Amino acid sequence: MDRHLVRFVEELRLAGLDVPPGSTLSFGRAVAEVGVDTRSGVYWSGRATLLRRPEDVEVYDRVFDYHWTGAPAGGRVPTREAPVTLVLDAADEDASSDGADSEERPDDHLSMRWSRTEVLGAKDFAECTDEELVELHDLMGRLRLLGATRRHRRLRPAARRSRPDLRRTVRSALRTGGEPVRRAFAEPGERPRRLVLLLDVSGSMEPYARALVRFLHAAMVGRRDVEAFALGTRLTRLTRQLATRDPDAALVRAAEVVVDWSGGTRLGDGLRTFNDEWGVRGMARGATVVVLSDGWDRGEPEVMAEQMARLGRVAHRVVWVNPLKAAPGYAPLARGMAAALPHVDRFLEGHSLDSLRALAEVLGEEER
Repeated sequence: MDRHLVRFVEELRLAGLDVPPGSTLSFGRAVAEVGVDTRSGVYWSGRATLLRRPEDVEVYDRVFDYHWTGAPAGGRVPTREAPVTLVLDAADEDASSDGADSEERPDDHLSMRWSRTEVLGAKDFAECTDEELVELHDLMGRLRLLGATRRHRRLRPAARRSRPDLRRTVRSALRTGGEPVRRAFAEPGERPRRLVLLLDVSGSMEPYARALVRFLHAAMVGRRDVEAFALGTRLTRLTRQLATRDPDAALVRAAEVVVDWSGGTRLGDGLRTFNDEWGVRGMARGATVVVLSDGWDRGEPEVMAEQMARLGRVAHRVVWVNPLKAAPGYAPLARGMAAALPHVDRFLEGHSLDSLRALAEVLGEEER
C-alpha cells in the first residue's frame, strides 16, 4: 500500500501539482487513521493533506480516478517527464566553489559526489596497483583497534553498593573519631583484553600478506597488549619489530627476521609451536586470537584440528580472517581451513580495507 500512495503522489507532481515532500508522510498517516476500506476515506485523506489551492481540485480528481480506478472520466491524465540534470562533483574539489555552484543550480539538478577513499576501501588488495597500495597503507595506518576489556583482579573504588572496601572505610572513619559514617565499596577493575595476531606469510598469501602486515602494525601502535607472529614454514615473533611507530622501519625490521616469506606453509606445526611456547603457557589465556590466513596447509589436517582445539580452550575468542572468503562461490574446501573452522568463533573476510574495518569493529565487541 505504501508504494501505491507514493506512486499516487508522484503522478500528482507529474500532472503539474506542487506537492511538498512532507505532505507524503501526512498523507500516509491520514490513510492509516481512516483506513483504505472505502474510496472516500482515501480520497479525502489525500485532498486534505496534498492540496494547497482550490483550483487544483479538478486535476486531483482526474489523477485520483486514473490511479485508483484506471478509468478516468476525462481521458488519460496528461503527464510530463521532468527533466533531470546529473552533475558529478569530484571529492577533492574546493568546498567554497561547491557552495557557490549549489546556489546557482536549479532544483531539477541532482548533484552526486564520489570518494576515492570509498572506492579504494572496497577494492581487493590483490587487484590494487602499487600507487593504490601506498594510499591504502596510509589509510590503514589511521585504523585504531580499541579492543574489548576483561575483568581484572585489582579492585577499584565503586560508587554503588558492592564489595565493602574496609581499608577506605577505616581511613574515612579516622576523620570522624573512629565512627564509620561513610562506608566505601570496591569492584573488580577492567583492563584491555590481550590481542594476538597470527599472520600467514606463505606464497599463497603473497597478494595480501604485505597489506596485512600494515594492519598488524596499526594494531600494535594503536593499543596496548598486542602480540604479533608470522606463520610460514616456521613461527616468527614480530612484536618487537612492529613496535616502532614508523611503518616503513617496522616493515623493514619484520622482513629481516621473517626468513620464510612467500615460501611454504605448515599452519598446524606453527600453531603447535605457538601453543607450546607461548599460547597455552599464558599469552593466549583469556585473549582474542586472530589468524589471518587462506587456510592452505601442507601439513596434516589432524594436526591443525588438534592445535586449534587447544587454542580454543584457552583463548577468549578465536577469529579467522580469510581473504578468499569474499570470492564468489567460495567454500572452505582446503584441508587446513576445513579442519580449523569447527574451532573458530568468527569467520571473516580480509581482502580489503573495508573488511579490515569490519574486523576492527568485531574486535571491539564486548563479549564476556
